[in-house]
Order: sequence, then structure tokens, then C-alpha cells
Amino acid sequence: MTPLRQRMTEDMRVRNLASTTQGEYIDAVAKFAKYFGKSPALLGPEEVRAYQVYLVYEKKLSWSTFNVVVCALRFLYRHTLRKNWTVEKIPYAKKTKKRPVILSLDEVCTFIQAIPNLKYRVLAILVYATGLRTSEALHLRVCDIDSKRMMIRVDQGKWRTDRDVPLSPTLLTWLRAYWRAARPSHYLFPGEKAGTPLTAGNVERAMRRARRQSGISKAVTMRMMRHSFATHLLESGTNICIIQALLGHRSLNTTAIYTHVSSTTVCAVPSPLESLPNLPEPPAQS
Repeated sequence: MTPLRQRMTEDMRVRNLASTTQGEYIDAVAKFAKYFGKSPALLGPEEVRAYQVYLVYEKKLSWSTFNVVVCALRFLYRHTLRKNWTVEKIPYAKKTKKRPVILSLDEVCTFIQAIPNLKYRVLAILVYATGLRTSEALHLRVCDIDSKRMMIRVDQGKWRTDRDVPLSPTLLTWLRAYWRAARPSHYLFPGEKAGTPLTAGNVERAMRRARRQSGISKAVTMRMMRHSFATHLLESGTNICIIQALLGHRSLNTTAIYTHVSSTTVCAVPSPLESLPNLPEPPAQS
């Protein structure tokens, strides 16, 4: 490990950055250094700009991945190398705002039935029943399931915060059936390697197979199950502040996006087409 990498790692640990964030930042800085064949300490704003152009035009990175690189370089030059030009010279990309795609109740059932493996089926049921992020669900431990209080504890979720979510009776029945079959001892959804949870990559592959099997045209993901959880709660009349707490959102503005895809909101206003007095009838089928 180079002295610069060691110093950056120490700086990230001092600021209590998540281990996954530390790994992403170190990887991004290493690729930046490799591109120029020099230590980042010898590079400046012009090289950063050239690298950003390369990432956009040649690598064609997604904007979310691009911004991870920006965060990594800003941290390196601002905190580790103590440069004062980082904010102006390392700009973020403006992310496109996309509204979540939601499954209907029937589509949720169809998709769950299309998952043949019990572990992945229960995982999908759990995410839809609780609204957990995929990473939060994968890191659940057996001891986090509190059947006496009918709650699930999310230990150190996103933003390094703990929260509790409700454990529904139906979900508890599925979890007990899964536990009798799989007998997990530590992580609720263990991976292939002992002492590690199931990986997100394995989950994504299982979801793609289930989507093909289900015949649903939407690109179903675990994240979509979380979106559907929030939207279906909103449509059933649940207060949006409660949904915010269950999802673990820091800002109510983040949760409010579901009001834009909820059928109770979108379909609440009748179309002016219904008020036209002399609209002709559609042609009869021949």
C-alpha cells in the first residue's frame, strides 16, 4: 500500500465512512492514477477534467457511477491532499430524475410465484413486505427478527442509522418455513462463503430469471419491490411521514416521489376528455 493510499484510508476511517464507500473511493482513485500512470499527488485540475471527459465520452459511465468518482476525487484532494480548488474544478454531473416503476398487486404475486428457489422467494417477499433496501435485507441476521414484538431491526442501515420495521404475520410464516428448510445460523440469507451474506449479484441474476419466467414486461428488480411497497402503502391511505420512517429516508422530499406514481394521486383528477359534449363514438369493430 502506497503512503498516499494509506493516508486516504486513514482519513476515511476518521470520518467513519462506510466500508463499501471506502472501497469504492480507493478503487476510483486507483483507476484515476492508472489512467495517467502517475500518483494523484502529481496531478491537478486539468488532469481531472481530462479524466472526466474520458469517463463520459469513452467509458460512457452512468451518471451515478460518474458521481462516485467525483466524490472520491473530491475527498482525495480536499481532505487528504488539502487542495483548495476541489469544489470548482471537480464538478458533479446533474443526474436525470426518473420516477420509479411500480408493480400492481397482481404483478407482485405473479413475480413471487415465478421464483422457484425458496431463499430468493422469501427475500423478495421480505423486501416487498418491509420496504427494506436490498443491502439491508441481505445483511439481516437471524437475531434481527423479533417475533415477540413483531418487528424487524435494521442494524446500521443506510446513513449509519438503526430503525425498526413491522413484521407482518404472513411474512413471519414465510420466514419460519424458510428457517426450517435452510437453518441459517447468522445471516438470514447466507452466501456461498461461510460467514458472509448473499451477494447482490446473485440476487440480480435470480430476479432476471424470475422476470423471464413470470412474463412480466417490466424490468423487475428488488428495488422495484421496495418502490411498490411504498406506493401501495400510500394508495391504502398510510401517512407519508410513516412511510418515510419505514423506508429510512432522511428527507420527506425523497418519499414524496411516490405521490407522483400513486394511482390515487394520478387518477384523482378526471380527464377533460370526459366532459366533451359532442365527442363522436369510436368506430365499431368490423
